[in-house]
Amino acid sequence: MALRDELAGLDALGQAALVRAGEVTALELVNSAIERIEALNPVLNAVISTRYDAARAEAQAMSPASGSVPDSPLAGVPFLLKDLGATLAGTIQTEGSRAGIGRISRVDTALAARQRAAGLIVLGKTNTPEFGNHSTTEPEASGVTRNPWDTTRTTGGSSGGSAAAVASGMVPAAHGNDGAGSIRIPASCCGLVGLKPTRGRNSWGPAGDGMAGIAVEHALTLTVRDSAAILDATAGRVPGDPYNAPAPTRPFLAEMGADPGRLRIAWTATPPFAMPSVDPECVAAVRATAALLESLGHQVDEAAPHFDGEVIIEPLGRLWSISNQASVRNLERLLGRPVRDDELEITTRELVEYAKRHEAVDLLDVLDTLAVASRDISAFFERFAIWLTPCIAQLPLPLGMLNQSHGGAIEWWRSDCEFNPWNPIANITGQPAISLPLAWSRNGLPIGSLLTGRYGDEATLFRVAAQLESAQPWAARRPPVHALHPRP
Repeated sequence: MALRDELAGLDALGQAALVRAGEVTALELVNSAIERIEALNPVLNAVISTRYDAARAEAQAMSPASGSVPDSPLAGVPFLLKDLGATLAGTIQTEGSRAGIGRISRVDTALAARQRAAGLIVLGKTNTPEFGNHSTTEPEASGVTRNPWDTTRTTGGSSGGSAAAVASGMVPAAHGNDGAGSIRIPASCCGLVGLKPTRGRNSWGPAGDGMAGIAVEHALTLTVRDSAAILDATAGRVPGDPYNAPAPTRPFLAEMGADPGRLRIAWTATPPFAMPSVDPECVAAVRATAALLESLGHQVDEAAPHFDGEVIIEPLGRLWSISNQASVRNLERLLGRPVRDDELEITTRELVEYAKRHEAVDLLDVLDTLAVASRDISAFFERFAIWLTPCIAQLPLPLGMLNQSHGGAIEWWRSDCEFNPWNPIANITGQPAISLPLAWSRNGLPIGSLLTGRYGDEATLFRVAAQLESAQPWAARRPPVHALHPRP
C-alpha cells in the first residue's frame, strides 16, 4: 500500500488508478483523507461539516469483489462539496450564513448526483463566505479559512474552503462554483487549477439558471487532467436547463497531450476599468506566461477587447445585489420565518438594501446592458483563440482586508473588483476560463495566470493548459502546511 503522505501528493486520477490496480482500496483512500482532514483542519478551517460514516460505507461497498465500482476514472476518490450550490440530501447547507446554520438539504442536485455516480466519495462540506459574496473566505458563520501557503493570507473566495482543502492535500479535488471568479480566485491564491466552464456546461438542476447564467459549477484540482475528467463526469444538459453549451466532439480528458496547433493568443495586464495599479509580480507572471506560450509556438500579441469596463461595477453589482435579495428570500421560505438583520453580515445587508432600491425593470435593464457588453467582448474572440491576463490584480492579501464594508453595496463591490478585475468578464459572456499556477512570488505565494477561451471551447483551453503544465509543471510543489500531515 502507498504511504499516506504519498497518497496526499497524488491527483484524483492517480489515486483512482491505485484503486483499479488493487494497490489500495477506496476505503483506504477515504480513511487516509479523513486523517489528513483531522490533522490539518484545526489549522486551516477548510472543512465545516463531515459525513465520515456515510463516506466509509460508500467506500466499503466500492470493491471489485462486489462488482459495484463505477466505470469511471475517478472511482474511489475522496471529494468535498462547497457549502454553497451543489447540495447532497441529508447534509447541512448553510450557504455561509448564520441564518442557515442547521438547515438540512432535501435533495441531491444534478451535479452532486453525477459526481457521486462517477465514484467520487463526498467526505463533507467546505467553508464559503455568506452567499458566496467575497473574494475571501472569512464568514462570521464558520470562521476564517487560512491559506496553506501562508496562514496569515486569504485563500480567495468564494470557493476558498475547497481550495485550502485541495492545496493542503486533504483531498485531491473539491467542488466549487463561480459567479465572478469564485473558482479561479482561490485557485490563484492557493496554487491550483481552477476552470470556470462554459455557461450551461454543468446543470444547476433542480434549481434555476445560476443568477441569469452568470454563475457556473465545477471544481478545483491539482492538475489539468483532473479538471477535464471531472468535467467529463458532470457535463451535459438536464431537461429544463435554460442554457445548452455546445457538445464537445470527444471527452475532455482526450485533450490531454493533444496538439493545439499554432494559436493566435492575446495578452494584457491592463485592467478593464480605472483602478489602482496591478501588483508588479502579477504583471511579471503574466508576461512570463505570454513568453512561454510564444516559445511553445503560438502567436502572442498584446491586445484586449474593447468594451465599457464599468459594466463590471454598477450593472454587475446590481445583479449581484438582487441575487443576494433572492438568496435571503429563498432562505426565508426554507426556514419558514423572516431572516433577522443580525443573522446577516453587514456587506450582505448593504447588498439587499441596494436591491430594494430597484424595480423589476431595473433587472431587465442590467441583463440588457450585460448582453451588449458580451457582444462587444465576444467580437474580440473572432480574432483570438485565447485571451491571457493575470487572474487577480494582487498577491493573496492578508486576512481581514477583503471582507470589510465600504459604506455601501457598490462601493464594496468596486473594492472587491479592484482585487479581481478580470474574472467577472467570462461570467458576463458565459465563456470558459481557467487559472493556472504558473508562478510564485518572491515570498512564496502562488500567482495564477488566467486564460479565457471562446464560448463552448473548453477543448482548446484544456489542450493549451496541458501544454503549459507539461512545460512548467507545478503539482510537485507543496505548501508549508504539508509538514503537518500525519505519518504512517
